[in-house]
Amino acid sequence: MAMKVLFVHNNFPAQFRNLVSALSKADNVEIAAIGCESARATMGVNLYRYRTPPGLAKAHSFARRFDNEARRAEEVLYVAAKIAADGFAPDVILVHPGWGENLPLRTVFPAAKIVVYCEYYYRREGGDIGFDPEFPSMGLDGFVGLEARNAATLLALASCDAALSPTQWQKSTYPDLFHPLISVVHEGVDTDYFAPDARASFLLPNGERIAAGDEILTYSARNLEPIRGFHSFMRALPQVLEERPQARVVIVGDNDVSYGQRPRKQANWKEAMLAELGGGIDASRVSFLGKLSYGDYRKILQISAAHVYLTYPFVLSWSLLEAMSAGCLVIASDTPPVREIVDDGNGVIAPMFDREALAARIVGALADPAAHRPLREAARRMIVERFDASVCVSRQLALLHDLTGIDPGFAGSADDRSTELAAP
Repeated sequence: MAMKVLFVHNNFPAQFRNLVSALSKADNVEIAAIGCESARATMGVNLYRYRTPPGLAKAHSFARRFDNEARRAEEVLYVAAKIAADGFAPDVILVHPGWGENLPLRTVFPAAKIVVYCEYYYRREGGDIGFDPEFPSMGLDGFVGLEARNAATLLALASCDAALSPTQWQKSTYPDLFHPLISVVHEGVDTDYFAPDARASFLLPNGERIAAGDEILTYSARNLEPIRGFHSFMRALPQVLEERPQARVVIVGDNDVSYGQRPRKQANWKEAMLAELGGGIDASRVSFLGKLSYGDYRKILQISAAHVYLTYPFVLSWSLLEAMSAGCLVIASDTPPVREIVDDGNGVIAPMFDREALAARIVGALADPAAHRPLREAARRMIVERFDASVCVSRQLALLHDLTGIDPGFAGSADDRSTELAAP
């Protein structure tokens, strides 16, 4: 008996990419997916796209997000009805509820088992809101609007059969009432791809070639913004560059804003921080590479002598796990989502808002790479054992089997993954 699986995510495959890849290789699985215009076609998947609807500016501020989600749900409803009319009746549906795409699924597919991806639950305390003393917390209106952002997620949890969250801390952000529904299973990273390479090198825009073994400090984020500690990282650089005169800094990330607010006086946070620091950093030693291809991004991680990852209490980035898998010496913020992954045995923990202490941790890491080598090896080993894609996908498949009683027929193992670092 074939297992029929439907994925619903506006930016498909997104968090489902490793699971989709595994299922597409099974003989007894049929896969369909619903996504918007940016969704990416994937081998073995029948992808249905919908049109992203325009928002309604006149909606009440408390209801504006849900109004947009309802309009998106209407588009998903049309596509889901077409899938049903085409004769595809999913045994299980995996959906990210962050955009309201979950709203019509139970109605169209009443017999399907629905699994909700629990990425983050917005709350007034203990998360990203109010964490950074530099940015004032919300007023009463803001807090009401914040709680209203959870509406589609709450509706999804009220009608689902199971849920997945990538980390224990992200699960903890959800109301206790729903914890029995939520299994903690990360989507996993490709540890074969993100592996150490002592021969890695990269040509900078100025024509200089950097390579593994050089004193290269790295930082990466989807976008350079405070929620990922970009401002804290930049403020630590003058001290780092002064105390480590041979060090070069390589920064990867776009200049848009994924979360939070834009700076008041500059177009983006890169310009804001450069304006704040003035002549405090030697621009010839700091390279902003913008958004890189996956291959070039991997090279930067493989070259890194020390890699900084900072974040508010928020969704944990794939980039942290990818950096550790690549054998980076990670210097990470002392914040809840990070402490679940990084400890004194596999990385360096630093206070996020103490620029002198953060700089001291970075300087210490760059000054004595040999002493920190065991941390890099332990980081790689931990990611391979706990977060390799095959390990995580096997757990996800076990959940699907438990829900449907159908064996998808996938066998994965992490036994052949190398955990050793190549000699520098």
